[in-house]
Amino acid sequence: MRIAFLINNAYGIGGTIRATVNLSRALAARHDVEVVSVHQVNDEPELAFDERVRLTALIDMRRDSPTYEGDHPLTSQPCTMFPDTGAAANSARLPYSALQDERIGAWLRATDADVVIATRPDLNGYLARDGQSRYLRIGQEHLSLDAHNATLRGHQNKAIAGLDAFVTVSEADAAQYRRALPDVPGRILCIPNSVPEPAVEPSDQLTDVIIAAGRLTRVKRYDRLISAFAKVADNHPTWTLRLYGRGPERPKLRRQIDELGLYNRISLMGPVSPIETEWAKGSLAAVSSDMESFGMTIVEAMHCGVPVISTDCPHGPAEIIDETNGVLVPLDTGVDGYAAALDRLMADAPLRARLGAGALKRAGAYAPPAIARRYETLFQELSAPAHRRSSKAGHLGSLWTRLKSTLPSKSATPSEPSPAPESHPEPKPTVRPVAFARATPDGGITLRLDAASLPPGPLDFLARLRRDPKGRHIRVPIPPTATASGTHDVRLTLDPAEHALSEGRWDCYVVAEGATEKRARLVCAMAERARSIGRDPVLVDGEVSAWLPYTTADGFLALRVWQRTAHAEVTDIAIGDDHATVTARLFAADIPDSMDAATVIAVSREGEPYDFTFPVTQAAAQPTRAASQPTAGAWHFSFTLPYSRALALRNSSHDLWDLRLHLGHTRPPVTIGRIGGDIVDRKKTDVVPAVLLPHGTRGETRAKPFFTVTNDLALSLRDADETEAATQPRETAG
Repeated sequence: MRIAFLINNAYGIGGTIRATVNLSRALAARHDVEVVSVHQVNDEPELAFDERVRLTALIDMRRDSPTYEGDHPLTSQPCTMFPDTGAAANSARLPYSALQDERIGAWLRATDADVVIATRPDLNGYLARDGQSRYLRIGQEHLSLDAHNATLRGHQNKAIAGLDAFVTVSEADAAQYRRALPDVPGRILCIPNSVPEPAVEPSDQLTDVIIAAGRLTRVKRYDRLISAFAKVADNHPTWTLRLYGRGPERPKLRRQIDELGLYNRISLMGPVSPIETEWAKGSLAAVSSDMESFGMTIVEAMHCGVPVISTDCPHGPAEIIDETNGVLVPLDTGVDGYAAALDRLMADAPLRARLGAGALKRAGAYAPPAIARRYETLFQELSAPAHRRSSKAGHLGSLWTRLKSTLPSKSATPSEPSPAPESHPEPKPTVRPVAFARATPDGGITLRLDAASLPPGPLDFLARLRRDPKGRHIRVPIPPTATASGTHDVRLTLDPAEHALSEGRWDCYVVAEGATEKRARLVCAMAERARSIGRDPVLVDGEVSAWLPYTTADGFLALRVWQRTAHAEVTDIAIGDDHATVTARLFAADIPDSMDAATVIAVSREGEPYDFTFPVTQAAAQPTRAASQPTAGAWHFSFTLPYSRALALRNSSHDLWDLRLHLGHTRPPVTIGRIGGDIVDRKKTDVVPAVLLPHGTRGETRAKPFFTVTNDLALSLRDADETEAATQPRETAG
């Protein structure tokens, strides 16, 4: 049968999009599935749809596209669907107009789908008004009845009467809708979102990291989470909090973090996809919302073996979490109640382990095949002769016949997909070679190559240093047994002790054995760095080294490598009124006997006349690490960076200094930065507050230490009246 999803924007990474990706993939195992995106904002979706799912867009909103329609004449005319409170009134980025009326209505009238599923209130309205009786019309509620303002709630409630079924993601919300709409002829029921089991290695519960993820919006109440963490932070000095996502609350959360002085321990990580790699880095997951219709992030974290602390908010969390797999915090206990729950679990590793095991078990109930089967059962019930409307008898009679031939019998296990019918062709094999990468605890990287995606014949793994005039590269033979049958994946290990990689970014390929041409770049299905959290740089052959795999912006596998004769790893930055105090550890094969004469040099990008030097204020020797740990770090030191020295040397609207540790005239300057741990680019995640200082000629100056694109520490002084877009240093990614 033909199933179509109607979604506002399939090219983002929100919860509704993830739910549609998961359900459409599960249904595509037995059906012809299409996802129709009202808008197209990128060339490719950020979340990968199954290759069997057709993705169609109605309106091109790509400004650089020759078919861009953001200035279409109909965009100046009003939308007729919920114009006072829906997307027409509240969406600044993708506002609905008469153009949406025309395109959505035309598609609904012309589609040959057997089932159309709409995914938001406005689209439910279009489906009820412009949808046709020849197909099943099913609306979805990805929020909840109470999440909408009264006007929008009234509009959607009227539209529900024109649908065959309305599906919520929690039982509590379905019951609330049924109470509010007792006379609606269609079905109102709950089918939760599906969440697939990720390919990542589950959390080992050894990190002191709390993870939260979602849109940075008011209802998520990340301010509550930050305040709760602040209350217990001193009790657990090694713990950190990471918030993933984007949204309008980000500036407020940034200010809150800075005002609490927790900028070294709370990070705004930005959006990440796939998010599973980040859940696996945590020992706790945090949900602090005032309302969660389902809680997809809860199940995602559980799939990674991470227990969840959640507010007991309407409606979803209490239907997922119980005392065996997480903790529910009553909303009326506020920040104090949430802080108490954090404090308890942060202090109790055995409890976290037990809850993590329970979380893994609970997550299995939301497997996509099981959820797809519930939708198929709904399709059966709605199209069966006993339930269909007389006006639909002719068409839905044939739909019933097709459903009986394509759906599994009732005796089939809901959690296991039935074999695809013979009339459906097998999915086409992946053309591009695919890799899964994982950082290892000892500083190496393991690669798993999807054998089915590899070209035939003997192959080599090839890594090339990006933008390197010398053309440096490494080749590693791919074992021939891996490609002989094409059924077993191949695993390779890149070891700093065996493979020499210079500092920079390395692009990864497969190539025919011994050949140099026709290399195929590796698509990165997953880049896991959980085992790198808290890991120091390693010492290999007299050099300090750190390696991390990552996914490039266009989806390929790359390796970020740091390779230095010595390095000073920043552990803390404390911002004062007119200075910053930096604490760091020195890593080198040749550790100096003393740091009495050590200084820090601020190297100006304007030239040597603008350099300045200041002393290392404290230094303490530390024991050398055990032989089993391939690293050396014998000095822990700190220095105070005086902004006044930089102010006196200001030369432009934006002055920049790179900081280097100087250990004597016979030694080269040592970089100061952060290359340890799991974060590839710290420029946007490891952010400290700026201070405003007066300058005699340039006026108010914004002074701020920051990490560069190479993760090295630098100082920025810029005119305070520059726009926020100019706050980042003038650099290009390496």
